[in-house]
Amino acid sequence: MENGQSDWCGRALVESEELDRVLIPGLPRERIRAFYEKAGGDEFESGKFFNPESSAALVANAFGYFLDRPQELPALPPGGPSSFRADSVALEARLRFPWRGGQHPWLDALISTASELIGVESKRYEPFRGKSKDKLSKAYERDVWGEQMRGYERVRDLLRKDQGRFQRLDAGQLMKHAFALRTEVHRSTESARAQPVLLYLYAEPSRWKNGEGNELKADDIQRHRDEVVAFAEIVKNDEVRFLSCTYVELLEGWKSDPREGVRAHAAALLDRFDVGQKRLGL
Repeated sequence: MENGQSDWCGRALVESEELDRVLIPGLPRERIRAFYEKAGGDEFESGKFFNPESSAALVANAFGYFLDRPQELPALPPGGPSSFRADSVALEARLRFPWRGGQHPWLDALISTASELIGVESKRYEPFRGKSKDKLSKAYERDVWGEQMRGYERVRDLLRKDQGRFQRLDAGQLMKHAFALRTEVHRSTESARAQPVLLYLYAEPSRWKNGEGNELKADDIQRHRDEVVAFAEIVKNDEVRFLSCTYVELLEGWKSDPREGVRAHAAALLDRFDVGQKRLGL
C-alpha cells in the first residue's frame, strides 16, 4: 500500500472511531457524515465536530434521528400545532442571498413542512465566549428584502451604530439567516410559497469543558436570555417569523411525545449532553 493511501486509510479509521464516539448509537451515521462533508464549515477535516464542546455535534445528534423519519419530528418549538408534520429534515443547509458571489449562510438544520420552511440556528457554548465584532457588508443595505423585513433591517442598522448592543446574542448572524430564508421562499411561486421561520435553539450548559470546568455565570446566561427577548421584539412583525427555544424545553417536549422512539431519543440526548437544567432559578 502506498504511503499516501495508508495515511488516508488511517485518517478514515480514526474519523470513523471518533464519529462512533460522538454520535448516539442508532443514528444514520453515513447520512450525517455526508451532510457535514459537503458543508462549508470544515467541521470534520478540522476536527471541530469531535471537540467535547462542539455545537455541531449537539445539533447533529438532536436532528440526525429524524433524517430518515421526518414525519416523526414533533412540532417546533414544543407546544406547536398537533397538525405539524415535517416533509424533510436536513443538516448544514446553505441558503443563498438574492445575488451572486460573496458568502452565503449555512443553517444548522432546515425543516420543510407543507406550509413552513424552518431554519434552525443552534448554539451551545458560543453565547458565553468572547464575541467578535459583526462585520456587515454593504450588500445587506440593498433594497431587496421587501416591506415586511423592516425589523431585521433595523437590527442591521443598530449593529452598524452600536457594536455593544448585543454582547451574547449573535444578532448579525440571525439577521443574515432571516434574509436568506426570505430569499429562499420567494424563489417559489406565489401559490406554493411557504412561511419562513427562523428558530433560535440554544443550550444553557452548567459548566465548561464537557462538565469538568468552571460554572457558567448566571449573569451571562440572563444577559443572553434578555438579548433573545429584545431581538424578538424588534422583528416581531416581520415576514420571517422568529422563534426561540432552549434545548431543555425542546427535549422536555420530546420526552412527553407519544412515540417511544422519540422519548428514548430525548432521554439519550439529555444523558449525553449538558444542555442546562429545567429551572435555573435566575
